[in-house]
Amino acid sequence: QLHVVESGGGSVQAGGSLTLSCVASGDTWFNSICMGWFRQAAGKEREGVAGIDSDGTPSYADSVKGRFTISTGNAKNTLHLNMTNLEPEDTAIYYCAADQPCFLAPLATSDIAGFDYRGQGTQVTVSS
Repeated sequence: QLHVVESGGGSVQAGGSLTLSCVASGDTWFNSICMGWFRQAAGKEREGVAGIDSDGTPSYADSVKGRFTISTGNAKNTLHLNMTNLEPEDTAIYYCAADQPCFLAPLATSDIAGFDYRGQGTQVTVSS
């Protein structure tokens, strides 16, 4: 069992930046865990944003490539999402998700919303 908690989020103007963070606690298996972020905007389907596979390789949705950077902290169960040049279309609830055992390499961002464990979500609002 994993417990996932996000932090960060908030409101910014277009072109601004935000950083989201996430910690997965519990019985973590560092050699076989995948973590990532997905988002859901009002009235829209869930969208995988970025993730890190079991080998530590990042993957990104086309919509955020070049603007978002995903990274792990000193511990592999800590995840950060640095979001720059934010657009109003990035407005959504962002969820951190984790899956283990996970041997997906490479990881498709479409897999992330289906991970077994997720946090409560954090709101990101970008105004024009």
